[in-house]
Amino acid sequence: MSYARRSGGMAGSAVFALAAAAGLVAQSSATPTNDAPNPYTTVENHFKLPDGRTWGSTSAVDIDKDGRSIWVAERCGANSCWDLTTNAMSKLNTVLKFDESGKLVTSFGAGMMIFPHGIHVDRDGNIWVTDGQDNLPRRRQGMAADAPLPPMPEKVVGHQVFKFSPEGKVLLTLGKAGGNQPGQTADPASFYQPNDVITYPNGDVLVAEGHGQTHARLSKFDRSGKLLMEFGKRGAARDAEFDQPHGLAFDAKGRLFVADRSNNRILILDAQSLKTLDVWEQFSRNSGIWIDSNDMLYATDSESGSVNPAHAAWKRGIRIGSVKDGKVQYFIPDPSNADPTAKGTLAAEGVAVDAAGNIYGAEVGPRAVKKYVKK
Repeated sequence: MSYARRSGGMAGSAVFALAAAAGLVAQSSATPTNDAPNPYTTVENHFKLPDGRTWGSTSAVDIDKDGRSIWVAERCGANSCWDLTTNAMSKLNTVLKFDESGKLVTSFGAGMMIFPHGIHVDRDGNIWVTDGQDNLPRRRQGMAADAPLPPMPEKVVGHQVFKFSPEGKVLLTLGKAGGNQPGQTADPASFYQPNDVITYPNGDVLVAEGHGQTHARLSKFDRSGKLLMEFGKRGAARDAEFDQPHGLAFDAKGRLFVADRSNNRILILDAQSLKTLDVWEQFSRNSGIWIDSNDMLYATDSESGSVNPAHAAWKRGIRIGSVKDGKVQYFIPDPSNADPTAKGTLAAEGVAVDAAGNIYGAEVGPRAVKKYVKK
């Protein structure tokens, strides 16, 4: 993948270097957990796309209310649904539902999102998707700094959170189109690069935001979309600070787990006060997290060594363990770990687990969704 599209125009190594210079890079003090057994077999090409369509980058995967069907938000056969060379939006649907056999059963969302990033299926079966980029005019890489900007798009799109019915009807939209652009006065109820979304049992909505080098926060809304609170800032402290809060999950006790990716940790928070209860580094640099009904945690590391060279002692892959004791029990390694020159976001970034225990990993760099089944 081109990490530049995911981090506001800078290559991954440049992003890391800037963060390090600013003193914001938190390196893990834990011993790498690379040697747990792998009891899973990888299933390639489980999902069947329509003829002529190929996978784009995917970081968003979740399980339907039925426990068997799989929802994926996909980036239009590329790593963006906005074509910078033509200044045009893809006509492909971005939200796809597959049955357990991998057959596509429905799709929707064409023209609505630039960069589908996070996905969540709520208790009523509605689908929430975050859009992490926009189509505002920008000079393409290599263009002169004073080159004329492309024209404004006919319709500004980006940096919003959508709630869809299972049939694709838009039920709620959070944030303004185009979002809170850097250097402009921010609307507290809007976003810039929202990463993930999750709903509380009472219908409240929590959005994790901050993919670049500008800010990081959690925002809580009521079921009608009214902003209730903002929480946190960019940093590496134990309390109320995040650096790319990239994934969200609740355990059976109602605790909130946050994949604080660029701090190489998971933060366990009280779901109401958002006070930090614990900090876990043993699951590595996590892009996505999932907690199943048995309180097993599935945590994806798609960047150690490749995007973050300083975290190279940790292997990329999916680490699995119980939230009851925090011990890593299993590890599905990224095959590209064998290549020390591998760059970009690799292996699974998003993760979900169906009722039968099958794991699904959504991959940005390889542009695929893989299935993992018990041997």
